[in-house]
Amino acid sequence: MHALRLVLDHGNTRRPFWSLEAHGIFETGIHLVSGDVGSGKSTLALMMAGLHAPTSGAVVREGIRSVLVSFQFPEFHVTGLSVAEECASWGFEPGAVIRQAGIDVLPEIPVLSLSRGELKRLHLACILSKECDLLLLDEPFSSLDCPAKEEVCRQISRRAGGITVIFTHEQGIFPEIDHLWEITGGSLVDCGRMPDGLRHWQHAPPLARLLVETGRIPASLTPKGLQEAACRIRD
Repeated sequence: MHALRLVLDHGNTRRPFWSLEAHGIFETGIHLVSGDVGSGKSTLALMMAGLHAPTSGAVVREGIRSVLVSFQFPEFHVTGLSVAEECASWGFEPGAVIRQAGIDVLPEIPVLSLSRGELKRLHLACILSKECDLLLLDEPFSSLDCPAKEEVCRQISRRAGGITVIFTHEQGIFPEIDHLWEITGGSLVDCGRMPDGLRHWQHAPPLARLLVETGRIPASLTPKGLQEAACRIRD
């Protein structure tokens, strides 16, 4: 695959009583951007996708030829009337997508008759099956129960090549993460690559924070990685 880089060159966006400045380089791998609700994660995703122009600074996409963005609410993506039409709009056979999504529905039913969780799983099954250079996932775990979150994490972890950026305030279940970022104080902060980035991650979930404080730094944020670190006996 050709070399890929997403460069945020002091990209700044301002609104009344709120601002966000983003500076950093996103390279091939899976990136996690955390932050409080309202901190600017969705705005940053739009800026990275080219759907929101920064007030100042620039967003430079080097070698990136294709971009896909997944919004928090799956209804925003619906273009088909039925489940089958929605799958076809992504270029997929409905039976395969339904099986991958793990939902028990008929292809002929109206797509908007699905529950929010079912629609989210259907949408993620479609977008995670597409190949692209830059994949932006805004709150991909919302509306999902724990088993569904774990399956989505497995699918994200299996992505080969490309830049994947996850924007979330999720605190429990994560895929294989290569690089940690967070939004704090109106700025995007580069915490660093895993696992050393955990030392600087202010939004770390309680278990990860405890493991770092006790010197049992997990190699990954996956449930398996956290469990192995928690079971490690210090010399």
